[in-house]
Amino acid sequence: MPRFLRMAIRFHVITLFPEVIEPYVRASIVGRAQKNKLLSVKTLQLRDFAGNKWNKVDDRPCGGGPGMVLRAEPVVRAVESIIKKLVRKKSAKVKVVLTAAGGKPLTNAYARSLVKKYTDIVIVAGRYEGIDARVKKILKADEVSLGEFILTGGEVPALAIIDAAARQIPGVLGKFESLEEGRIASHEVYTRPEVLPWGGKKYRVPKVLLSGHHGNIDEWKAKSHRHTAV
Repeated sequence: MPRFLRMAIRFHVITLFPEVIEPYVRASIVGRAQKNKLLSVKTLQLRDFAGNKWNKVDDRPCGGGPGMVLRAEPVVRAVESIIKKLVRKKSAKVKVVLTAAGGKPLTNAYARSLVKKYTDIVIVAGRYEGIDARVKKILKADEVSLGEFILTGGEVPALAIIDAAARQIPGVLGKFESLEEGRIASHEVYTRPEVLPWGGKKYRVPKVLLSGHHGNIDEWKAKSHRHTAV
């Protein structure tokens, strides 16, 4: 097992749909990282903290408007249940993240800061019209979005945060992948065959990529990255 860290980074996801989160984090690179004890991902069912016999966690928005809003009490109770267990670990440093359409965009820099500054990242997957705004104030939480579009729930953004952050943990990517991560990246990539016949035409890999000249290749990738960045 790789021993790059003194302790695993722990992700805690509070959600109405744990069954959406769990299959993804058990698979591929994130799943392998969990097996290697570089990180862990646990889910909590928000309804378990509803505080009523109906397990109801939402209510109508104050001032009127469409849809429903996640109530503050269940969310705060769920987060505090995690923090209560972590306070016994003197080295634990906790950050609460709310997925929200109006949050700041997720970036690699933000993902990197999470794993550098904190041992435990609590992610609350928003639903409906959002989370009662008082939750952010009470928990001193960050609000994070994937971009200027609306999703049906916060589970996909929660997975994106975990995935982006996991890549920043030493040892999570394989040795070769880690090496390539540090090189100049391009959105325009190729693999074999060098010549691809299709539909009566021949599509070729750019000659520079076959030259073996790393300086020229990196220059080509830098130009390609600038031209394809959006």
